[in-house]
Amino acid sequence: GKEMNGVTIPMALVDFVPVVLFLLTALLLMRDLYNKMSKGAFALFSAETLMIVAAGIYKASWKLLYALSVCDFVALNKVFFPMQTTGFVLTAMALVALLTVRQEGKALLAAAPVVYESSLVFVVLTILGTAGICASLCVMAKRLKRGVALVLFLVAFVFMLTMGYLSSRDFQEASMNWIAQGTNIIAQGALFVGALLLHRAGLSAPDALKKGRRV
Repeated sequence: GKEMNGVTIPMALVDFVPVVLFLLTALLLMRDLYNKMSKGAFALFSAETLMIVAAGIYKASWKLLYALSVCDFVALNKVFFPMQTTGFVLTAMALVALLTVRQEGKALLAAAPVVYESSLVFVVLTILGTAGICASLCVMAKRLKRGVALVLFLVAFVFMLTMGYLSSRDFQEASMNWIAQGTNIIAQGALFVGALLLHRAGLSAPDALKKGRRV
């Protein structure tokens, strides 16, 4: 792997913060959406959100091992972008299916995107995936009449797009690493607070997402 300049232990540890925030968001949504999704859709949603978490743990671990001068475990870094992209796309499919397809007795089928040498396909799929996830959450926020949550999901979308772009770059300077980490923390923080607001608004209720429901 290419040598990274200025990678420190604090920098590596901060990389775990957005991973934890996304994990909390995923667990919260799993709890609230479990009674609304078919078994297939929920299995896809839970598996793919955990894939995103795993991808984040891999990359943060790579930085930590590098900062500790243990080793340059290149595979942990290389697997991050394909795993994260696939996770975003399939998570989005599960959420879109929840909002557009009747969930009783249906199983959601999906295939993972093919891996290519160029990172362009992952950039495109990351955009589609993040758009699908944030758009679905915005629809939920609108149905629950939570404007603040809707704005937070839009903020998360913008910063997740920025993070997706930064992840596709092969930057070496420490300052760029800190910028990427800050961007990711803002994105995942907004996503988590938005999900928390939906949870407090009663998203877990069986009829929470029915159109016209009064809160």
